[in-house]
Formats: sequence, C-alpha cells, structure tokens
Amino acid sequence: MLLEADDNITMSVSATTRPMRPGEVQGVDYHFVDTAEFERLIKADEFAEWAYVFDHMYGSPKEPIKEALRAGRDTLFDIDWQGTQQLEYAFRTDLVLIFILPPSMRELERRLHERATDSEDIIAGRMKRAAGEIGHWAEYDYVLINDDMDKCLADVQAIIAAERLRRERQPYLLRFVRELVARPN
Repeated sequence: MLLEADDNITMSVSATTRPMRPGEVQGVDYHFVDTAEFERLIKADEFAEWAYVFDHMYGSPKEPIKEALRAGRDTLFDIDWQGTQQLEYAFRTDLVLIFILPPSMRELERRLHERATDSEDIIAGRMKRAAGEIGHWAEYDYVLINDDMDKCLADVQAIIAAERLRRERQPYLLRFVRELVARPN
C-alpha cells in the first residue's frame, strides 16, 4: 500500500535461499538463489545486510540501495532485527527504523494462516520465535501497532513526511538560506 501511495519509494528486493512460494516471481518478490550463490555474494561483499532467519538466508543487495539514494528515492525494507542492525551500522544517517507490531499474538497467528504461504510447521516455528523478534522493538525510532491497516499506513506516511523534512535531509537549504539573506528584498 505504501509503494502504491508514494512513487518516491522503491522496495528492496532481498536475495534468499528459501524455496519460492506459489505465486512469487523471481526478481520481484525475491532473488531466489542456492546456498552456494548466497555465500559467493557474501564473500563478494554484495549485501548491505544479510542474516540467517527462519532456517534460510536473506540479504539485501547493496547496489540497488545506492542507486535509489543517488536518485533521491527512499528504499523500503522488510527485514528482521538482525538485518536492521547491520543497515543501521552502514546507513545510519539515511535510515529511519519503523517497527510494526501486531495487535496480539493471536492476531499475528491468524494473519500468518490467512496469507496461506507457509505450512503449519513453519507457522508454528515463526510463532515460537515471535516473542524474541518482537523483543527488539525498543531498538527502533518508531513503533506502531497495526490494528487498523489504514491508520497504520497513515502513520507510516506521516513518519516518512516528517523525516523527509528534517534539516539534514534537505541539502539545498544552506545555499537557499545564504541566497535568501544576501537578497535585500
């Protein structure tokens, strides 16, 4: 929904070693690679972040992130706390950390079942590890509770709008202010 609402945001497409789910498209949902290729990409320093999550490897390729930054576009990541810590180290001044919580553990489990992309065993494993994942919420700049999708989207959009207006994210301001005060009227 955020990507549809804001043309200045691009989605980071992660590489993963997990199998493709029904309906997923190579290069759109993920870059699906085998373990040997993923390890080669790690050794070649091709990832801005990578982690072993839910029995598979996931990583965000660096180059598309750099291209988006050069073009003045924001990049949206859907990553866990391990990846976030690595991105924070690499891109801290250009990073806004938003943690989105489910309204309850029961609702989280219901949503995992509703999306119908994982087996019962995988969902059970995710639920078993959910409390540990959620335990990292305090490491983020903003924390939202997604109990109403439209409100949560509006909150994320408000955060992005405010962050884009931060002084340090407006490099043209110094020149503008100098020219402003140099002109008498």
